[in-house]
Amino acid sequence: MSELVQDRIVESFTAGLARAESFEAPYRHWFIEQPLPADVIEDLQQAHFQLPDLGGVSGKRELHNDQRHYVDQDNIARLPAFAALANAFQAPDMALAIEKFFGVDLDGTFLRIEYAQDVTGFWLEPHTDLGVKRLTVLVYLSEGEGHDNLGTDVYTGDKTWMKRSPFKPNFAMAFVPGDKTYHGFEARDISGVRKSLILNYVTADWRDREQLAFPEQTVSVG
Repeated sequence: MSELVQDRIVESFTAGLARAESFEAPYRHWFIEQPLPADVIEDLQQAHFQLPDLGGVSGKRELHNDQRHYVDQDNIARLPAFAALANAFQAPDMALAIEKFFGVDLDGTFLRIEYAQDVTGFWLEPHTDLGVKRLTVLVYLSEGEGHDNLGTDVYTGDKTWMKRSPFKPNFAMAFVPGDKTYHGFEARDISGVRKSLILNYVTADWRDREQLAFPEQTVSVG
């Protein structure tokens, strides 16, 4: 994919922010319609990696770190859609737009994007993402029978379930991690594979450098 595709991703995401719907309860979060160009979504939907074998164990993604996949240097080199995505979210003009919209400081952070493939048996306990993550954007990719019920579960500060985000291709939920930003995934059947992107900007304290899009290059805000 060319630099033109990268530019279209920046344009599409910033346009999505302009029409994003904001919610204050139980913590501030946003729903973003069509954050990425349709053709990029199609390419991302078609990406395929070996599916995880959960072995009856779930609750935290890190329990299966050896089966996770990222927009990392290897995949950037071989998958044009991953390259365009990484370069777009690393771009100074994108970082500036994100900083202004979400009110976060991205200067000196690193870009981390996971390509998640979830299957039946997967669930996530409520967690906040607070720590080294400055921003979380969950971009949903897949569609299929029952996938409209596969959104992110949102909880109150005492971890009481409150609501579930919509789930459909090219739709995103975003939030700035804090001590009350509890979210997770209640166990339920998944027809086929639930595909999504987990996009974070993380601080230099992130230890798993191989997961980063550009492990030797921090984000510079334009």
